Amino acid sequence: MNNIVEDLRNSISSHKFADIKKALSDFEVNKDNIETAKELIEVLKSDKRKNVISIGIKYEKSLEKYNKEVERVKLLYEFDKQRVKPGEYLAGVDEVGRGPLAGPIVAAAVVLDLDSLENIILEINDSKKLTDHKREELAEIIKRNAIDYSISLCDHNEIDEKGIGVCNNLVFLNSVKTLKKVTPSVVLSDGYLVRNLDIYNEAVIKGDTKSASIACASIIAKVFRDNIMKEYDEKYPNYDFVDNVGYGTSKHVNAIKKFGPCKIHRLSFLRNILK
Repeated sequence: MNNIVEDLRNSISSHKFADIKKALSDFEVNKDNIETAKELIEVLKSDKRKNVISIGIKYEKSLEKYNKEVERVKLLYEFDKQRVKPGEYLAGVDEVGRGPLAGPIVAAAVVLDLDSLENIILEINDSKKLTDHKREELAEIIKRNAIDYSISLCDHNEIDEKGIGVCNNLVFLNSVKTLKKVTPSVVLSDGYLVRNLDIYNEAVIKGDTKSASIACASIIAKVFRDNIMKEYDEKYPNYDFVDNVGYGTSKHVNAIKKFGPCKIHRLSFLRNILK
């Protein structure tokens, strides 16, 4: 790409618009090409052709968007970093699946490298605000880059036996306790304090929009649970689990009334539906 920029700088007026557009078709602004992007914008906007200038303006907007995203995510990392001393580790924990009529409740704990803001994971957010594709992509990035992570679940039988509140706490607790590489000094949990946790714990309301570690936990827990429900959809195709992932959509409720519950339904959640 640097060769293309240098070529354009030396003789942009000799290049046809179609050739310029084709040469830059795969170029996207990222952390590894910021300076190249700045040079490219300068070269493109220096041309006299409006269509070439428009490409420069497009990349200028992309660079502005990228920089805003970096600043947003840095604030999430700083939120976490302010809560630990040098050398300590912080875990963020979040759950997915408290409300569905079927399937497990899942929690994840994630420990990030908070000292290296050069390697922050962009686009992390409340998992519900992301597309399926982006969640899947980010889940793999998080797992590769996290210092440590762990996933815990309680299945539908445990939820019926112990209650959703107990299971909610259990998956929080177990996800922290099953971290293998490090022991955190601080645990940030989304919305609820974790009972019986012998580590300093802070509950953060809407934590997946404030804490980088909680946001990452939200994403990998969501992807893990959604993939379980997609597998269940193949086994129990009448209930549309691939789309509703167990939540009580009208299509799902109507299927329960028509076919009755299947083996992964939370019977304690169906009393009003089956009465």
